Amino acid sequence: MVACSDVEVREARADEHPDVRNVIDGAMLQVGVENLPATIDAGDVLVAVDGTRIVGALVLDGRRIAAVAVRRRRRGQGIGSALVAAAKNRRCQLSVSFDADRRPFWTQCGFEVTGTFDSSRFVARWRGR
Repeated sequence: MVACSDVEVREARADEHPDVRNVIDGAMLQVGVENLPATIDAGDVLVAVDGTRIVGALVLDGRRIAAVAVRRRRRGQGIGSALVAAAKNRRCQLSVSFDADRRPFWTQCGFEVTGTFDSSRFVARWRGR
């Protein structure tokens, strides 16, 4: 569990699938996993919770971050960074692909840009211990 001011970051529970989907859909993200409920059951979805409300979610697909999303009104409060920090505590290596405008976020989270798909999409990696 990782704390970020007034939120708790933890593994998602099976009954939270609709709320996780809602956060991801609200951010207009495509999750690159076949079956989100199975990914939750495997312990590969982290959520940021404020009281009883899910305000952010991060989906892992092996060593790849498939998605990280934070509710619009809660952005800029360190919730996405807390989700990424929790993911880094679970893996010794991570990779992510992202749009160019998200590059500052990922570099601040300690990721090193390793390539591009085109001029607007980047790939980055993080290696821990």
